[in-house]
Amino acid sequence: MIAALALALLAAGLLLRARGEDVPAVAGATPAAKRTLAPELAGTPLVPPPVSLRALRGKPVVINFWASWCLPCRKEAPELARFDRELRARARLIGVNFQDAKGDALAFVREFHWRFPNVRDPRGTLAGRYGLLGLPTTFVVDARGRVARELTGAQTFAKLVRAVNEVK
Repeated sequence: MIAALALALLAAGLLLRARGEDVPAVAGATPAAKRTLAPELAGTPLVPPPVSLRALRGKPVVINFWASWCLPCRKEAPELARFDRELRARARLIGVNFQDAKGDALAFVREFHWRFPNVRDPRGTLAGRYGLLGLPTTFVVDARGRVARELTGAQTFAKLVRAVNEVK
C-alpha cells in the first residue's frame, strides 16, 4: 500500500514536470545537524568515469536527476553545462539519467555538450533511494557527503551557485 502511494506520487510529479509545470521546492538548506548521508550512486555509468560520493568528499557535490523526455530538463541542460565548466573547481556535478533509453540519453548529453559524469537509473532504483518526486530534481550534498538541499524544477546557473554557496 505504501509502495503504491509512493509510486503514484512519483508518477504525478513526473507528469507535472514533463508538462513543464513546477512542483514547489524545499526552501533553504537543511541544518547541518539534521543532514543525512547521501545514498551512494551505484549504477552503470552513462558518461564515464564511474562516480563515488565517498571519493568526492571534501567539496560539495550537485546531483541532478534528469531524462531526455523531460521538457524542463531540456530547459536547464545548458545551465548545468555552464555550472560544470565554471564551478568544477568548487563543486562537482553528477547527472543521474532516470528511466530513459540509453541512446536517447547519450544523444541528449552530446546535444548539450555535457562533460560531467552521469549514471544510468533505468529502473528508478536511485530515484527511490533519494525520494524523487519529479524531474528535474537536484540535490546538493555537502563536503561531508550529507544531503543539504533539494531543488525541484529546472534550475538556473545562478540558483545552482547560490545553493552551493549556502551549503558549507
